Amino acid sequence: MEKIAGIIVFFILMIPMYGVLIWTYFCPEDSLLWGKRWMYKEEPEISNAAIRFAKVSSLTAIVVLTIILGVLIFS
Repeated sequence: MEKIAGIIVFFILMIPMYGVLIWTYFCPEDSLLWGKRWMYKEEPEISNAAIRFAKVSSLTAIVVLTIILGVLIFS
Protein backbone atom coordinates (compact mmCIF):
# COMPACT_ATOMS: atom_id res chain seq x y z
CA MET A 1 0.00 0.00 0.00
CA GLU A 2 2.87 2.39 0.76
CA LYS A 3 4.37 1.75 -2.66
CA ILE A 4 1.11 2.65 -4.40
CA ALA A 5 0.89 5.88 -2.38
CA GLY A 6 4.44 6.77 -3.40
CA ILE A 7 3.64 6.17 -7.06
CA ILE A 8 0.52 8.33 -6.84
CA VAL A 9 2.43 11.18 -5.18
CA PHE A 10 5.20 10.89 -7.76
CA PHE A 11 2.65 10.98 -10.59
CA ILE A 12 0.90 14.04 -9.14
CA LEU A 13 4.22 15.86 -8.77
CA MET A 14 5.25 14.98 -12.33
CA ILE A 15 2.16 16.55 -13.95
CA PRO A 16 3.52 20.14 -13.68
CA MET A 17 6.94 18.93 -14.83
CA TYR A 18 5.41 17.37 -17.94
CA GLY A 19 3.53 20.62 -18.55
CA VAL A 20 6.72 22.69 -18.39
CA LEU A 21 8.60 20.27 -20.62
CA ILE A 22 5.82 20.20 -23.23
CA TRP A 23 5.68 24.02 -23.14
CA THR A 24 9.47 24.15 -23.59
CA TYR A 25 9.24 21.81 -26.58
CA PHE A 26 6.51 23.77 -28.37
CA CYS A 27 7.59 27.32 -27.35
CA PRO A 28 11.36 27.20 -26.76
CA GLU A 29 11.87 30.94 -27.34
CA ASP A 30 9.37 31.87 -24.64
CA SER A 31 10.67 29.31 -22.18
CA LEU A 32 14.29 30.36 -22.65
CA LEU A 33 13.41 34.00 -21.96
CA TRP A 34 10.97 33.29 -19.12
CA GLY A 35 11.94 35.54 -16.20
CA LYS A 36 14.78 37.17 -18.13
CA ARG A 37 12.99 39.58 -20.48
CA TRP A 38 13.51 42.48 -18.06
CA MET A 39 17.26 42.32 -18.67
CA TYR A 40 16.92 43.38 -22.32
CA LYS A 41 15.68 46.64 -23.80
CA GLU A 42 14.75 44.97 -27.08
CA GLU A 43 13.63 41.45 -27.88
CA PRO A 44 16.81 39.33 -27.99
CA GLU A 45 17.49 36.92 -30.84
CA ILE A 46 17.92 33.34 -29.78
CA SER A 47 20.16 31.20 -31.94
CA ASN A 48 18.85 28.16 -33.76
CA ALA A 49 21.31 26.01 -31.83
CA ALA A 50 19.84 27.15 -28.48
CA ILE A 51 16.31 26.49 -29.72
CA ARG A 52 17.30 23.04 -30.98
CA PHE A 53 19.06 22.26 -27.68
CA ALA A 54 15.98 23.29 -25.67
CA LYS A 55 13.73 21.08 -27.81
CA VAL A 56 16.04 18.06 -27.67
CA SER A 57 16.64 18.36 -23.94
CA SER A 58 12.94 18.71 -23.15
CA LEU A 59 12.07 15.74 -25.36
CA THR A 60 14.82 13.69 -23.71
CA ALA A 61 13.54 14.62 -20.24
CA ILE A 62 9.99 13.64 -21.23
CA VAL A 63 11.19 10.22 -22.41
CA VAL A 64 13.34 9.64 -19.31
CA LEU A 65 10.55 10.65 -16.92
CA THR A 66 8.12 8.38 -18.74
CA ILE A 67 10.54 5.46 -18.46
CA ILE A 68 11.09 6.13 -14.75
CA LEU A 69 7.34 6.33 -14.16
CA GLY A 70 6.81 3.11 -16.12
CA VAL A 71 9.47 1.28 -14.13
CA LEU A 72 7.94 2.45 -10.86
CA ILE A 73 4.45 1.38 -11.87
CA PHE A 74 5.33 -2.01 -13.32
CA SER A 75 7.94 -3.11 -10.80
